[in-house]
Amino acid sequence: MIVLDTHVLLWAAGGNRKLGRKTRALIDRRWADGKLAVPAIAFWEVGLLEACRRVRLSTSVREWRNAVLTAGALELPLDGNVALRALELAGLHDDPADRFIVATAVAHEATLVTADERLLAWQHSLERQDARR
Repeated sequence: MIVLDTHVLLWAAGGNRKLGRKTRALIDRRWADGKLAVPAIAFWEVGLLEACRRVRLSTSVREWRNAVLTAGALELPLDGNVALRALELAGLHDDPADRFIVATAVAHEATLVTADERLLAWQHSLERQDARR
């Protein structure tokens, strides 16, 4: 299973060219086989980004989320296990959304797809895919 970071979800849904070929192919494969997941917190983060006008959606965040899920993405909830795991991520920066996204990937033993340099450089056994490749 792969877990998409918020910006990768936006890139994938919007056809952004920042998404590398290898990653685009991986996303397409995992979407087709039902193994592409989005942390619930990513939808919250998209809503915040839209509220401060850093991203523009053609629909409401709720409708956009429903479209992503209807297209086959799995939504991974933020539960107590993930919340506590987010506290235990030694050496990871303090951005709460990033910590919840990483904790979700760790909890599900998934590959995190991100272009965030801080997440890619973080020393941990979590498997990661650089979304720009």
